[in-house]
Amino acid sequence: MATTTIIGLIAACLTTFAFLPQTLQVIRTKETKNISLNMYIAMTAGVILWLIYGILLSEIPIIIANLVTLVFSVIILVLKLKYK
Repeated sequence: MATTTIIGLIAACLTTFAFLPQTLQVIRTKETKNISLNMYIAMTAGVILWLIYGILLSEIPIIIANLVTLVFSVIILVLKLKYK
């Protein structure tokens, strides 16, 4: 595996799983008043575009990272709308 791919996978893991604590907290507490709806709408749209970009380039680190981030981001976004 190329060094650049390894660096990409490590970066992908770190930035992707940075969303995990927030996702778990929102699921557990159902508290979303301090979460910006506009930020999560923009974030989710950006992640979708990054995912498309990764697919077009066939870049596994970009695809995996953004697929997982999309799941976390959508969960938070849906719960933000549900518990608004």
